[in-house]
Amino acid sequence: MKIEISPIENEYAEQVIDLILSIQQKEFNVAITLADQPDLLEIKNFYYRDGGCFWGAFADGELVGTIALIKFDAQAGAIRKMFVKKEFRGKEFGIAQLLLDTLIDSSREKGLNNLYLGTITILAAALRFYEKNGFVRIAKESLPETFPLMSADNVFCNLPLD
Repeated sequence: MKIEISPIENEYAEQVIDLILSIQQKEFNVAITLADQPDLLEIKNFYYRDGGCFWGAFADGELVGTIALIKFDAQAGAIRKMFVKKEFRGKEFGIAQLLLDTLIDSSREKGLNNLYLGTITILAAALRFYEKNGFVRIAKESLPETFPLMSADNVFCNLPLD
């Protein structure tokens, strides 16, 4: 199986929405809708506008994962929309790691010094993955003032890039 990570834009919105909403609503029973995530309908305008990006992971041409970077100030970015289809998770595929490595490499190239993310406690495996990759949990009050907060998030992490 060939895994490819590449930047994607609005032409993949329908596939992105299907992937993300299925994981959020069906797999984890998170009470979130498309209306709560208008960024998914405007990938290019929302993520690329300030120097961020949105990547898709493709397994033999099928979209199986996503990750996005919001550059919210000159030296910091927020990770958003990190999702991998259940059947493609785990070390044997390494898709989550490829997605995160792509985002970190791009962040360094853009001159960012810090990455931040917010998530929810129910996503324990995701938190372990981030911590394994050097992210440290921080208090909500420790987030930069300009961090793009999501209302559902209750766990926050930081990864210094220097």
